[in-house]
Amino acid sequence: MRAEESPFSAHGTAPRPLPLHPADPPSAASDSPLQAPAPAEPLVAEVATPPLPRAVRPQDVPPGAPLDHPSLYFNRELGLLDFNWRVLAQARDPRVPLLERVRFLAISASNLDEFFQKRVGGLKRQVAAGVQTPSLDGRGPGEQLALIADAAAEMYAAITHAWEHELCPLLRDQADVVVADWTELDGDQQKELNRYFRANVYPVLTPLAVDPGHPFPFISNLSLSLAVLMRHSARNTLHFARLKVPTAQGRWIPVPRSPHPHHVVPLEQVIQANVAELFPGMEIVSASAFRVTRNADVDRDDDETDDLLEMISEELRERRFAPVVRLEVERGMPPEVRDLLVRELELETADVYEAANLVDHAECMAIAELDLPAFKYEPWEPVVPEALSHEGETEDERNIFSILRRGDVLVQHPYESFTGSVQRLLDEAAADPSVLAIKMTLYRTGGQSPVVQALLRAAERGKQVAVLVELSARFDEANNIAGAEQMEDAGVHVTYGLVGLKTHSKVTLIVRMEDGRPRTYCHIGTGNYHARTTRLYTDLGLLTSNPEIGADLVNFFHFLTGYAPDQHYDRLIVAPRDMRRVMEERIRREVQAQREGRTGRIVAKMNALDDAEIIQELYRASQEGVQVDLIVRGHSRLRPGLPGYSDNIRVISILGRFLEHDRIYLFHNGGDPEIYMGSADWRGRNLSERVETMVPVLDPALRARLVDVLDYALRDNRLAWELNADGQYVQRRPAPGADEVNYQELLMRDAVARARAAARPWELTV
Repeated sequence: MRAEESPFSAHGTAPRPLPLHPADPPSAASDSPLQAPAPAEPLVAEVATPPLPRAVRPQDVPPGAPLDHPSLYFNRELGLLDFNWRVLAQARDPRVPLLERVRFLAISASNLDEFFQKRVGGLKRQVAAGVQTPSLDGRGPGEQLALIADAAAEMYAAITHAWEHELCPLLRDQADVVVADWTELDGDQQKELNRYFRANVYPVLTPLAVDPGHPFPFISNLSLSLAVLMRHSARNTLHFARLKVPTAQGRWIPVPRSPHPHHVVPLEQVIQANVAELFPGMEIVSASAFRVTRNADVDRDDDETDDLLEMISEELRERRFAPVVRLEVERGMPPEVRDLLVRELELETADVYEAANLVDHAECMAIAELDLPAFKYEPWEPVVPEALSHEGETEDERNIFSILRRGDVLVQHPYESFTGSVQRLLDEAAADPSVLAIKMTLYRTGGQSPVVQALLRAAERGKQVAVLVELSARFDEANNIAGAEQMEDAGVHVTYGLVGLKTHSKVTLIVRMEDGRPRTYCHIGTGNYHARTTRLYTDLGLLTSNPEIGADLVNFFHFLTGYAPDQHYDRLIVAPRDMRRVMEERIRREVQAQREGRTGRIVAKMNALDDAEIIQELYRASQEGVQVDLIVRGHSRLRPGLPGYSDNIRVISILGRFLEHDRIYLFHNGGDPEIYMGSADWRGRNLSERVETMVPVLDPALRARLVDVLDYALRDNRLAWELNADGQYVQRRPAPGADEVNYQELLMRDAVARARAAARPWELTV
């Protein structure tokens, strides 16, 4: 569907053309819409923004290299850094509203924190264990760490520069938001803040001396501290103390007597200016900010445990005391203090990152949250999906089950409301006396989650409620444990996953008694049952009463909660049992069609791509002439555009105001396209190490909608970045005279149009 067309044209049952080649303009047409697209005038400018720094360093491909040769792959860890370069690029893009740029900067800093905790921590653990196994691109753990050190240092400096020299001046000049240094304040302001320190900060501080009687203190992960070096005036001896900065009540302290409506100074600078009060009789030599990052890649042996809950709880305790993998220090820290920290934390010089001024830019998120609408994206309120709008429902059909009996419903968050769709399904199921059972998987859930509250109400009403809680969802373990214990106390049957496999599926099964027999209603999603992230992440959900899918989910939950490894599924595709085989078969079918002179075509949208076997299948497909378009938000190990290997493969990454999180897989299938959606990326961990689910989209109108989604993504020239064979990402810009195509704005427009059509259906006939 072209950008200027009515969105309603996508909802008929006629066959829809497959998504166009990214280079085709919106007006491009084809005699046969299911054929591979013909070359056309470019939609994208040849010269776009200056190239981003690049972390990946692929090898040259030797002649005749086999498909498993390391030169045919990008490094995963370095690819994650390149993803973060694209995030940081949003912070430096003047087309993005100013406070949203600050938000992207904070996200890039937080991503870098997580990268060190998970990826660097894991590689360091491999080096310590003597692991020499090379990565898919042929590099051992030590070589990868060396490449990461250079790339991460460049990124760390870029984040600091973007904050100090780009965003802070813009905040001051455009939004009258002043993030000041202590030295910029006048005498009266400093006196007021000194009084604030004495009344509010001083009582909370706990100086920890380091000497023969006081060992070096434990420093918690990602906590901000001051390293205080002082001299005993009488003995002329140097002493060291650590002071934790109490940021629980906020990092940014309002500056009094300011003409600016938003004028703040970092808390650590207020403490630094008053640190002598904590050490009377000592001469302060320096008080320098620092922060440590600890390894979160804790080793786990599922086979050696009988209690997954206890194992995950123990892992959380171990993570708190895990080895330090990075030290951030404020510029100007005395060398002897830096050396002391490096020695006591058992680090190397390469593990130290120097901040020009501010340590921990993730805290800039609080600045991005200021109530200044003029410097943010226009507010977006998800709309109720057209099929679930209460308008037009009869008195006898005001429940979601009657709607689903009429046909499947596809919901797309955050364009369409989670509350008005998935949450409504759970709320009505909890209250409906005809509902016998509710079963679901929970991967991540929030505190006081509405989803959990609905399950608790259902259990209190005597319904059978069974929930599989994946305790090992990274960095959400504590929330999941708390939610699981709350549900168990209310009588919910809670299980904690399968030994050796992380359950990543997002599915719900509701069993309802109708006409004297049970009937199933299902939700299969691409994202988590988390009310907050459904407003920030793009995800799909299929609501259906299809009896085959329902029977498959009955079997699936028997597999999850009991002993049934050989369950049969008619429609559902489950990993690790069948998903890899099914995906490879679908790719090979497109290859066979191409060999027979028909059209081979694959379009896939996912978060990341790193599975070697799938990549090799895609290389073979490209070698046979199959046209492959991949929309991969994060890292890709596949190298597109390599002569003789991936000439027919294109990869783009889309980054915008919403985080792209949905997974869609389209196969041409001789002109009758098959489209799958579900929880799995084409990654080794998803296909082999996790319990995942995909489902075919059977309704022709819903398939047409998903074709539009992929078509919009491939034609985007505002949010999309093209990946080159050397690993360089280049952001698309509209060609001269071409219209801007913004994928996410088109989906917002379509969602509003569908909602209006549902509210005023008569307008369609005018």
